[in-house]
Amino acid sequence: MNQALAAKPASRATSAPLAETFLISLSNAQRRSWPFSYWLLDTPIPDDCCEPIVTLPFAPPKDAIFNGKRETNNSTRVYFTPENQEKFDVCRRLVQGFKDQRVIELIEDITGTDLLDGHLRIEYCQDTDGFWLEPHTDILVKKFTMVIYLSDDPNLKAAGTDIHEGPPDFKYVASAPYAKNKAVMFIPGENTWHGVGNHRFKGVRRSLIVNYVTSAWRDGWELA
Repeated sequence: MNQALAAKPASRATSAPLAETFLISLSNAQRRSWPFSYWLLDTPIPDDCCEPIVTLPFAPPKDAIFNGKRETNNSTRVYFTPENQEKFDVCRRLVQGFKDQRVIELIEDITGTDLLDGHLRIEYCQDTDGFWLEPHTDILVKKFTMVIYLSDDPNLKAAGTDIHEGPPDFKYVASAPYAKNKAVMFIPGENTWHGVGNHRFKGVRRSLIVNYVTSAWRDGWELA
């Protein structure tokens, strides 16, 4: 393991509120098994975290290029880095919660993934009208993916993550419901095709992407 990237476990005293909320949420999550295993969660983070996240002083990116690939706009992406944890209490609270060993162990127990070499990465996304993602699978250095939705704007009702079958047709199967403090999670694999439909929405599609990645992750500055 690359010790420079290794995440230090948070103490229970500092991580407890988020960890305990997430443990309850994951324990009660709804599992779907087709076309791959994914879980739908209610209240994965404390409700009082949502407003501090959406009021962080990061404006939605201007002049974003919408071509179905998030990495096209890499220069404008926001992460809960150590620097942002120092500046913003809510970033620190979430990072500590997702580094709690109880959270890591329950994820492993429920999903069967191995997070021994896991390094936490949390991205804050603010996607605007015109955004879409083509069906894709996450790269396999990601050992866990969860998207947490942060807005209760009814205009975003259809902006949840879409689940697809694989090639050649990438048939649409279902969508995770976009609503405040709901989430979808899965373990990346060769068949975990997902995206966001190419349909217009009004407002800002705010979400968190929570990953645990291996020490092979190239952009270490993104990590928590």
